[in-house]
Amino acid sequence: YGLAAGDGVAARLGAQGRGFALSPLPGIPRTPIVPAAILYDLANGGDKSWGDQPPYDQLGRDALNNCAADFKQGRSGAGYGARAGQFRGGLGSASICTDDSLTVGAIAAVNSFGSVYMPGTKAFWAWPYEIDGEFGGVRPPADYHADAEDWGPAKQNPQLGQNTTIACIATDACLTPDQAKRVAQMALSGFSRAIRPVFAPFDGDAVFVLSTGKKPLPEPGPLALARLGELAASTLARAIARGVFEAAEKEQ
Repeated sequence: YGLAAGDGVAARLGAQGRGFALSPLPGIPRTPIVPAAILYDLANGGDKSWGDQPPYDQLGRDALNNCAADFKQGRSGAGYGARAGQFRGGLGSASICTDDSLTVGAIAAVNSFGSVYMPGTKAFWAWPYEIDGEFGGVRPPADYHADAEDWGPAKQNPQLGQNTTIACIATDACLTPDQAKRVAQMALSGFSRAIRPVFAPFDGDAVFVLSTGKKPLPEPGPLALARLGELAASTLARAIARGVFEAAEKEQ
């Protein structure tokens, strides 16, 4: 099912000669490594009578073929059938470039149990991190008080295993595997900045981190890594809000 999308991506990359050369022997294809995670959207309506030929392998190929700097957000791709609380979820992206020319990007498929909206408002929990009105520019009232027991429009009657927000952080800073893991750990706080409640028993959230390795991580390394992780968290919060905002905009 959904994980088969990774097969389609791997097959297409292999056909392009992209991947790891694991054998010196001639004629041995390169091996693409494609990590994958899925969200549950099978109960979102539509025709699912595909028999023994689910569409996900081809959807993975299509996604790779349509890969571009600008792409459709909101109700698209992995976010097409997603729900964020009681509202449509979606696919969202955001990025930032630092003064020393490092880039951090985030993409998220938002299918959360919790809500991205502050209760009683159209303001996003992630509003403090918004750049250039990218998700509507709505602000909470000046006298707004958040009630810890008010979850707002979270999903009603949630089911275990049916709520997941999946995200990827990408940067051009060169990272070791351990450093990438640290960025992922810090980026997870972006979920809590954008969704409430979050990491509930109903959720199965995940963050992947990748690096193009094009630019060295500035010195001192630990401080630069902390900075990168914080940027990843705030950028991810923006991407989550953007995905739901774009889905709502296209629904109108």
